[in-house]
Amino acid sequence: MSTNVETTGTTVAQRIAQALPRLTRSHRQVADYVLEHPLQVATLPIDELAAVVGVSVATANRFARALDFDGYATFRAELVRGFESLVAPVERLRGNLEHPTTVAEVFATALDESRRNIEATRQSLDYAACEAAVQRILKARSVYIGGFGASAWLAGLLQHGLDGSCNDVRMLSSVSGVTHAARTLMHAGPQDLFIGLTFPRYLTDTVALAQIARGQGCAVLALTDRPSSPLAPLADVVLYCQTETRYRPNCETSVLALIEALTSAVALRAPRAVQSASRILQAVRPWLHGAQGLARSEPSAQPASASPAGARKKNKKSST
Repeated sequence: MSTNVETTGTTVAQRIAQALPRLTRSHRQVADYVLEHPLQVATLPIDELAAVVGVSVATANRFARALDFDGYATFRAELVRGFESLVAPVERLRGNLEHPTTVAEVFATALDESRRNIEATRQSLDYAACEAAVQRILKARSVYIGGFGASAWLAGLLQHGLDGSCNDVRMLSSVSGVTHAARTLMHAGPQDLFIGLTFPRYLTDTVALAQIARGQGCAVLALTDRPSSPLAPLADVVLYCQTETRYRPNCETSVLALIEALTSAVALRAPRAVQSASRILQAVRPWLHGAQGLARSEPSAQPASASPAGARKKNKKSST
């Protein structure tokens, strides 16, 4: 599974190429590691890079100067450019570790962040987009859901929430991988809907599937964090969700809240919503604790007086 980063930072790679003839053997050792692991190096302070490469801190600093940087800090800042959204969670974690806090404070901060993200999401909701999202889901012949990484779990909850209201909901994230998902989407068409979920750090798998869906004439609904998301320009309808957090790449709590709001609205707008809920209850009844005594409902049962037999009984009773 790949992300949407490009290869090593162009400026650093060019400087290494230009300086290569005059680099010492130790400096070339550092250069090789930087070229092979640019994203990892972008997250490492100088002492950790020196340790992983097997050189001294002084050698690592001289390597940066050999590339005409003022020092390692300037070299690393240049390497980070273009990787900001990927490196940010690591840098936040490093900062948190440098300022130790108690478990109670972490719990309080994380829960408060979830509350703030949910409220920010609610405040920024475009309710016309929400209405359009519900209509497209209910009109779709088949709903295809794509999300990978942490979003795969959220995609599964979205499928679970829509399954009782829609005739055909298909989860594209599976053990068979993204290529099988692409093959599945080849059956989609203008009557169908693709729902993609992706948040920083964005995965190209979801974006690629959205492009395939559009190519098939399929409508696209995106759940993402901002208009600059690579998924947003591909979507017919976008629902935005704030996911900022100090401790993890994203706050999934706010995304789950948005999913629950969306699936609740779909359930209430779905035709024969009560009958669908009743059928689901009867289907899962054997596995519900304490529900063994729950009577099965008879589908489309008619009152006795409405049936031919009931009518005969009623006529016989009235004639006596």
